[in-house]
Amino acid sequence: MGAGGVGSAVVPIAARRDFFEHIVVADYKQSRAAEVVATIGDPRFSAIELDASDQAAVEAALAEHRCDVLFNAVDPRFTMQLFRAALNTGAHYLDMAMSLSRPHPHKPYELPGIKLGDEQFAMDGAWRDSGRLALVGMGVEPGLADVFARYAADHLFSEIEEVGVRDGSNLVVEGYDFAPTFSIWTTIEECLNPPVVWENGTWRTTEPFSEPEVFDFPEGIGPVECVNVEHEEVLLVPRWVDAKRVTFKYGLGQEFISVLKTLRKLGLDSADKIRVGGVEAAPRDVVAARLPDPATLGDRMRGKTCAGTWVKGTGKDGAPREVYLYHVVDNEWSMREYGSQAVVWQTAVHPVVALELLATGVWSGTGVLGPEAFDAVPFLNLLNEYGSPWGMREETPGTGKARQEEGAREAGRIPEVAQRHDVLLSA
Repeated sequence: MGAGGVGSAVVPIAARRDFFEHIVVADYKQSRAAEVVATIGDPRFSAIELDASDQAAVEAALAEHRCDVLFNAVDPRFTMQLFRAALNTGAHYLDMAMSLSRPHPHKPYELPGIKLGDEQFAMDGAWRDSGRLALVGMGVEPGLADVFARYAADHLFSEIEEVGVRDGSNLVVEGYDFAPTFSIWTTIEECLNPPVVWENGTWRTTEPFSEPEVFDFPEGIGPVECVNVEHEEVLLVPRWVDAKRVTFKYGLGQEFISVLKTLRKLGLDSADKIRVGGVEAAPRDVVAARLPDPATLGDRMRGKTCAGTWVKGTGKDGAPREVYLYHVVDNEWSMREYGSQAVVWQTAVHPVVALELLATGVWSGTGVLGPEAFDAVPFLNLLNEYGSPWGMREETPGTGKARQEEGAREAGRIPEVAQRHDVLLSA
């Protein structure tokens, strides 16, 4: 469901694989879905018009096309309609952005209100009773970042002090003063909501853009200032991984933060409709309409984007250890290979990998589960087969600086998982 930036990037990735019989690409603009399908020219894909906000229509489409899985690639406003539609029709479900949060009514910067995913986890029993799986938060962040946390807990650490997801890039969009490389609607939502931190067995909130730190990203990206942002990993990781602290920090940059603060000050971040003259529109939708579609920016972009998980704790040998597990995509490569800009391609590849693991039975389960509920090794090995390898960098404990960056990014399997944890286990 959804043929926007990420949805359109999913199609050419999946087209190179053979784990599925047919994929129906659905969008509220049938022409957009049809254009994506026509570009591939593969009879295993078809396009239909479908409104994600119309739960009854989604249920009818799932039944008509005999869909085994509903893959939600639209923004999180529509998550619950699609989530319920899949459950009601007996389909499995996968998304990349979970049900929306609502701040605490009295202490928004101290206590969480309704957290990301709370509405979905409240229906876990119904999903278990149905014998179906709802795999939530399975993009890159959340998604691959959560897989990294599971891998670190199982194979690298005996005790984890902190799981810190860190996201940064050196991407530049030429010809625009301000052009987000991802959905501005979603970006406003996650960046201006109170960030959540997991600490000592409980969730707490803080102010937006708090606790700035400079993180040194690999593969030539370099130092980027990162700040706290509301994100699903902080709500997912503690459910399956034992960690004293879990954080998410995003490298936004001061200019981007200033724009977001201005939108908030003017009320242009609101998703509630207002009447202007004879027309009703949500200010946030107006902002989104005035900005370029991120999926169309690839030809104007240059640089790399990095998503990863920094983990600090005690290694299997009992000594202090810090690692950064990461995934880097170069925009030049993603445009050349797939015709998709780096950020949307990086988001799109991981749910396709997960779908293949589910289709082949390597991953299986029932209920509402996050990526960390599954064995990380098959996912990381298969990601390498997709031609987009991951990496791991050892950090000098207590300094936050890289000690070494080994094992370069070339095709292969995780070697001797049970025996070797002192080198870069990537390909």
